Amino acid sequence: MKKLALFTVIVVGALLLWAEGDMPAFGDPDAPAHAHVAPRYIEEGAEETGTTNLVSAILADYRSFDTLGEITVILTAGISVLLLLRRGERL
Repeated sequence: MKKLALFTVIVVGALLLWAEGDMPAFGDPDAPAHAHVAPRYIEEGAEETGTTNLVSAILADYRSFDTLGEITVILTAGISVLLLLRRGERL
């Protein structure tokens, strides 16, 4: 069983390292996110969302489902920690 787990970790690690080679360099101004997505958010964000705060517009309007998912994960982790900490107490 340990050999299977080790093999799985090595294969997944190798795949991640291989996939990382196709990513743009950190801070690359020619990266697709900087060339296509960011200019649209900056130029049309206020008009499309009706807000002047660009960060709020991106988080609440453009990436709302992603933000909801992140909040759900954090809430679940927090509840799990509280339940683990209360485990020794009598109810």
